[in-house]
Order: sequence, then C-alpha cells, then structure tokens
Amino acid sequence: MSSQYETEISLGQAMFGHAQLGDQRRSNRAALAFDQGCRHPGGTLPEKLTSPADLKALYRLCACEEVTHAALLAAMREHAFKRIAEEEGPVLLLHDATELDYTTSASIRDDLGQIGKGTHHGYICQNVLAVAAESGEVLGLVDQILHCRDKVPDGETLAQHRARETRESLLWLKGTVHLPADVQWIDVADQGASTFEFLEHEFKSGRRFVIRNGKPRKAYAGHEPIGPTYDIKEHVGRSTELGRFAMDVQAQRGRKARKGAEFAVRAIPVLVCPPHAKYGNHGDDPLPLWVVEVIEVNPPSGEKPIEWVLLTNEPVRSFQDAWRVIEWYERRWIVEEYHKAMKTGCRIEDLQFTAVERLQPAIALVSAIATTLLNLRDASRRADAHTRQVTTLLACEYVEVLSLWRYHKACLTMTIHDFYMALARLGGHQNRKHDHAPGWLVLWRGWTKLQSMLDGYLVAKRRKCG
Repeated sequence: MSSQYETEISLGQAMFGHAQLGDQRRSNRAALAFDQGCRHPGGTLPEKLTSPADLKALYRLCACEEVTHAALLAAMREHAFKRIAEEEGPVLLLHDATELDYTTSASIRDDLGQIGKGTHHGYICQNVLAVAAESGEVLGLVDQILHCRDKVPDGETLAQHRARETRESLLWLKGTVHLPADVQWIDVADQGASTFEFLEHEFKSGRRFVIRNGKPRKAYAGHEPIGPTYDIKEHVGRSTELGRFAMDVQAQRGRKARKGAEFAVRAIPVLVCPPHAKYGNHGDDPLPLWVVEVIEVNPPSGEKPIEWVLLTNEPVRSFQDAWRVIEWYERRWIVEEYHKAMKTGCRIEDLQFTAVERLQPAIALVSAIATTLLNLRDASRRADAHTRQVTTLLACEYVEVLSLWRYHKACLTMTIHDFYMALARLGGHQNRKHDHAPGWLVLWRGWTKLQSMLDGYLVAKRRKCG
C-alpha cells in the first residue's frame, strides 16, 4: 500500500532487502515476513503468518544477535528518506509517543519500565512519522525509540534532573538525531514537546517546526527585547483577528459533535524568554518565534472553547500564513491514528517473547506493517484503484468478510476503490455521491469493526473444519 506496490520487487524487498543483518538470507526473511504481515496486518503473529514454517523462521530471525531493533529501523529510515526525496513539496515529521504494554509477559517484566500509573510494564514508544504536507500520505517511519521509564529517586535536585540521560523530555531531541538541516522538513509536535530545551534545539536545527504550547510562557512583544514581558496566551488573545473559518467538530470525551463551529485566528511575533528554573539543558537567550492562536467563537453553553496556541519559526503575517501553519498542525493526528494502527489494528502488544532482545526487532517489523494500514486511503486514490483487485494488498479473508457484509455474497474481485468505500460504509459513511470522501476516523471505525468480524469468521471456520 505505497508508491512501491507497482514495482517489480515487493515493498518488503524495497524496505528490508538491503538491511544490514549480517546475512542476506536474514534480510530476505525480514522482507518476506513484512510482505506476509501486510497482507494480514490484524491479529497475533500466528495469525499474520499462518504457515508454521514461516512463523518459526521469524522467531529464529528475531533470535539472531545481528537482527536488532536499530538495524531494522535503519532500513525503514533509509526507505522513508528515499520516498521523502521524491516529494516536491514540504514534508512533515510528526513526533509523538505511546505506551506499549507487555505486563503479561512475566519473563521480561524486569527488563521493562513502568507505564501507566506504575502498575504496568512496557515501553514508552517515541515515533517520528514522515507525512507529505500537501496530501497527508504517509511516507514512512523515520525513527522509533523504545524507552524504559526510570524510577526517579526521591529528592532529585534540578541539577540531577538535567543531568539524567534517561529523562523522558530528552526523547523529543533524540527523535531528531537522524534528521537533516533542511527547511523542507517540518517538525510537528503536541504539548509534550513544548519545553524550552526542545524549542531552542528546533530553532537551531535548520528545519521549520510547529509545536503546540502547553506551558505558561513570558515573551516580549515583537522580536526585540523592548518593553515589558507578557504571558503569551493572554497577549495573542488581545491581538487583532486575521480571519475566521468554520469546521465540524467531532464528538470527544465531554464534548458533543457539532457542525460549522466557528474559529478565530490570530498571530503575533514574540521573543520567548527562557524559564527561570532550568529543567533542561539550554541557553539564556530568548527565541524569536511566532504565535498562532486558533480559538472557538461562541462555544456551546457550559463548554470551554477549543483552543490551540502554536509556536513556530515560520513567519506569519497574514491569514494565509497562519492557515498554512494550522494545516501543518492538523496533520499531527495522523500519528495518533498510526498508534491505533500499531496497537488495535496490528495487535503489537500481543507479541509474546521471552527476551527483550527478541521482542524489540519484532516491534520494529510490526511498526512497519502498521504504516500500510494508513496508506489504504492513498491506494484508493491512485489511477488504477478502480481496476486493481484489493487481494493484491490484503489477504482474501478480509475481502471475503467485507463483501459478504456489503453485498451478501463473497466477491474476491473487489477493487481497491470498492473495498475502500465498503470499509467506509462499515464505519458509518453513507457512500452517497454528494458526500465528502471518507476520512480517517470513519475508515478506522470500519477497520476496527472488520477486524472483529474477521476474528469471529475465523473462529467459526475453524470449528466447521474441526
């Protein structure tokens, strides 16, 4: 499900065929496991690799000393960089973290970190996903860090906190180690990244960035240290509106869905002051940035307005400039959908290994498979989507179950476009001619329902065969 699918070699070979795993046969096996997993991305490893021989070969592969998470990730990064080089426009690097829970794997619990409220064990998984700014197409996983959370010692001083190399705030910086200084590359992150340490790092990186502010900050008005300092949020809220726009708001926890909610846009230049208490390693010089505020106008009674305060080094002097920054930030939700694809779609937390050295390369492989789920929409928009059969991308069971639901008969000749629209219908889209094209949320609802239907279908099939 990528731009590579129409080439003579498989996507697995394109991604892992040249992986440095100590033996070409291992690289070929990694490529084969990836291709097989892409055709059946849901379920556990035995369900992804239905052949016992293929499953045993993957377990042997992960047991090899040279087959590491870092080695597989390097091959994934190289493939992503090649795809980025093909892009004519800017590319967004979406940074975000999720927790991977392996509490039930008792044999490796001591080698994992605490997650959740401290009662579960697993990894903080920091991902950097490359996405085309214009189309939203996922270009690949550029980085992934598997972090074990430390038990912070009681009474840790501020100096000790800064010096601790395992503090989680450093994950944002570590995720940029392999990124070039190129203004066509734009780092996008949510509030967790809005430390002054990371802002300063990004300002010096040679890339552009958009980071949602999550902390009270003082700044000078304009890019010169003249006059008093102001709270950024309050100061931008008093500035002149650049314009307004309307959009539909999806139902969220504590909020009702509503159509045509109105939002005001403001933007100002600021000189962001460093904090008095240094929680990270950074200098004392203020940063000349721009603030873009998006705030809901006249929210429903009793509800707080939806609001974003974005920090960027992209000059914003007009509504069009601000809108460009807002669109970049809106793409950030794709990485959240990616985490759903990893955990719900590909069941990455169901991996069962007795050593973390074997678990970690399997995480890398399944993480690569998860990107293909996000590219189903892109495959449906290609010129051959109305003629190319979806069985070239997914296992027949997915097509059989969905076609039985949609058409009341098995239709293995479904095209990519037909499958895409049926999946959207399963997710609640009406498929009417005047409707907008299905979005990610609808497709994800459909995929989640389809996976549950498939699980039941396979259970019934096994019982019948037995």
